[in-house]
Amino acid sequence: MKDVSIKDVAARAGVSPKTVSRVINGEQHVRPEVRDVVLRVVAELDYRPNIFARSLSSSRSYLLGLFLDDPSSGYASDVQLGALLRCRERSYHLIVEPVDLAKANWEHQIESSIRGLRLDGAILTPPLCDDPRVIEIVTAAGIPFVRISPRGDPEVSGAVEMDEFAAAIDMTRHLIDLGHCEIGFIMGDPQHDSSRKRYDGFRYAMTSAGLGVKESFMMQGDFSMRSALGPAERLLGTPDRPTAIFASNDDMALAALITAMKFGIAVPEALSICGFDDAPSARTAWPSLTTIRQPKAEMAAASVDMLVDPFYRTRADDERFHRLLPYELIKRQSTGRAPGMDNVEA
Repeated sequence: MKDVSIKDVAARAGVSPKTVSRVINGEQHVRPEVRDVVLRVVAELDYRPNIFARSLSSSRSYLLGLFLDDPSSGYASDVQLGALLRCRERSYHLIVEPVDLAKANWEHQIESSIRGLRLDGAILTPPLCDDPRVIEIVTAAGIPFVRISPRGDPEVSGAVEMDEFAAAIDMTRHLIDLGHCEIGFIMGDPQHDSSRKRYDGFRYAMTSAGLGVKESFMMQGDFSMRSALGPAERLLGTPDRPTAIFASNDDMALAALITAMKFGIAVPEALSICGFDDAPSARTAWPSLTTIRQPKAEMAAASVDMLVDPFYRTRADDERFHRLLPYELIKRQSTGRAPGMDNVEA
């Protein structure tokens, strides 16, 4: 089949090739109704601009870099998918770059990626988005960047996030409403600011309800399933155990679920378990996990939108480029009434 050209799109849409180019490149000076027609024709004809021809005819590479510390995690998979799909819609390409801050050459790796690939922009995920050395390198490279769930410094760059503190409060109150007073908590990687926000939300909800936080029920993980197996055993391996466990992400909640099965503890009849993120594994586990749906793919897509917006390159401090997306508490089979609280409404 003959490849569809920009002239084919222009002829079908009834506009000039220059107008099609402006729409594809995300330029501002196109009427909304014209933009809609062009985008519809692009989809109908399955038009795919040649990235090399586009980059030769302009100073842009049409490549965006997504920097992750752990690309194999469930969180990273959703972020990658959201960024990839939006890049396709905006006629950009995505380069995924793992960065391990524990390795000696990580600074050189970032610098080489940005300069060697001529990236038009970068998306920084936690904890990279909060590391001052990473921010310094990307800033020195002179490319725009967006941070997902950053700790602070809103003037540094555009940012997309959700209210993790409020989400943790809602999840804890869900457990309290089910009659749970003895609740264990497994914290995430201390390098991630989200770990602190989720833990602070848990403590706030507990103290606001007049319940004490039992320090022996507070455990440290690092967001991986492996890191939560030992803490889960310590929580569940003694007679004085909690009736519920709130893990800071779904991978660690699954570790608690596996440990409960190991000790013969029925979930949710004798123990409720909940997580955070709504990873695919949360839906396929049995029992399926009650969790917080974090809009990971949507946050990544919003980050791409910011980077391809020509206005963003000069006004990253504009309030339009700091977005707070909604979360959702997903109630599934892994949480239920506390033992002895059969009359409590779920």
